[in-house]
Amino acid sequence: MTTHNMLIAPDFSPERFAGWHMLNTLIQKRANINMHLNMPAAHAEQEDLIAQGDIQVIYANPFDAATLIREHGYRAAARPVGKSDEMVIAAASNGEISSLEQVTAGMAVAMADNRDVKLIGLRLLEAVDIMEPDLNWDITETYQAAARKVIKGEAQVGFFLAEIFHSFSRLTKAQLSVLIESDLADISHVLLIKEGFADSQILMDAILNLHKDEDGKEVLTELGMAQGFEAMSEEDGEFMIDLMETLLD
Repeated sequence: MTTHNMLIAPDFSPERFAGWHMLNTLIQKRANINMHLNMPAAHAEQEDLIAQGDIQVIYANPFDAATLIREHGYRAAARPVGKSDEMVIAAASNGEISSLEQVTAGMAVAMADNRDVKLIGLRLLEAVDIMEPDLNWDITETYQAAARKVIKGEAQVGFFLAEIFHSFSRLTKAQLSVLIESDLADISHVLLIKEGFADSQILMDAILNLHKDEDGKEVLTELGMAQGFEAMSEEDGEFMIDLMETLLD
């Protein structure tokens, strides 16, 4: 039996790691296909794996999804229900910054390599007349590393994927102060299928029906997607790409 490849974008909370393996095991069983799970540790590793051209399924962040759809022959197939990609801008709780208005040119921003989080954060900073060239960007391997830099004063603010920020330990969150959290609702991670993937329909049937039984619900709960996945049309995918391009403009 042919082995296919599924890739999960590296911007998920560490406690979700087991959930992705549970998902892969369950959909292999239900779709009767072999699927190798690829979980790159960083964005550069993700790009290397995709460049090799043998990834049939990708759970991608919305920024990467736009490029993968437009340039690499993928189509949007599903997204998690009620799970939009929001971001948090935070500073050290014992630092000098307690409001967005106190973010000024020349400050350092720590964040993981996640371009949609950066785009949304920059849109939020437009309210205080701060643009991308005004800031010094410190790109870390993980959001946890970014949090440590902010707490230690090595960066004045941090950009975080909201789900990951809220999953930090109580101690870590106590040392950080939220300046603002986005509320966009229409932008989310997307499950992409490579055009021409022969088993796409049986795979999608397995994924879209996960919420209908206890085993599937257990996996979805582990992933923080209790409501499961919903199908996306080509129009849905184009609408989200248009939103991302609006953020870029």
